[in-house]
Amino acid sequence: MALPAYATTKDKIWYYTFRVICYAIFFFLMAPIMIMIPLSFNVQPYFSFTPEMLRLSPEGYSLRWYQDFLSSDSWMRSIRNSFIIGIASTALATTLGTLAALGLSRSEMPFKGAIMALLISPMIVPLIISAAGMFFFFSQINISGTYLGVILAHTALGTPFVIITVTATLVGFDHSLTRAAASLGASPSRAFFKITMPLILPGVISGALFAFITSFDEIVIVLFVAGPGQRTIPREMWSGIREDISPTILAVATLMVLLSVLLLLVIELLRRRSERLRGLSPG
Repeated sequence: MALPAYATTKDKIWYYTFRVICYAIFFFLMAPIMIMIPLSFNVQPYFSFTPEMLRLSPEGYSLRWYQDFLSSDSWMRSIRNSFIIGIASTALATTLGTLAALGLSRSEMPFKGAIMALLISPMIVPLIISAAGMFFFFSQINISGTYLGVILAHTALGTPFVIITVTATLVGFDHSLTRAAASLGASPSRAFFKITMPLILPGVISGALFAFITSFDEIVIVLFVAGPGQRTIPREMWSGIREDISPTILAVATLMVLLSVLLLLVIELLRRRSERLRGLSPG
């Protein structure tokens, strides 16, 4: 937005100062990622720029670390585990979070504030505390070190994101639509799938994507709950940094960044679609 013609000198100074601050913050957040991406193409096994890379010489760049990643059985196994655990936990978190948000959106729901605080507590409680608690609890019921244990743990982390996004979508929901459907003879399940679900679908999908991202890059709980057979990509990267430092980790991190950017673009498109459905101007 451009400055208005009547802006004073003070307004102009603040206008440009504010933008410089915003760009500085953006650079601070993005610089580590922007440095990591070109380093993943380093032909040498170093975590620093070589003279050839600084000169932008083709001899300084290579796809060897991406080839190493794609040809590694351990990395491929970790990808498979990440997608299995991520998809399963996302499905559970989306189902539970949507049901919880629907209940919390009703005016007759008692103790809504307390219940909401309890449901989103996994976002607030430090992960190390949640991980320790889950480890001792899952050990008692013999699911620690299994796929089920990791999936349930990630479900607990992803459900609050679904609850928040679906609840935000339900703020502008007109419940008279479901009452009208009931008056016309529609069953509660038919009214939900024909009326409620299409209107809240952008929020449900956004919450599911956040839950998937949370599961896909989570490491603390995996260290506590997962066994050797459930090593995910972050767990494999952690082991690689500690045991065998290789730029292959940078190649994997670059691919994960691209996946995260893609998912965030999908979330933004869904947000804009949700605003159009509610008659708002996307911004």
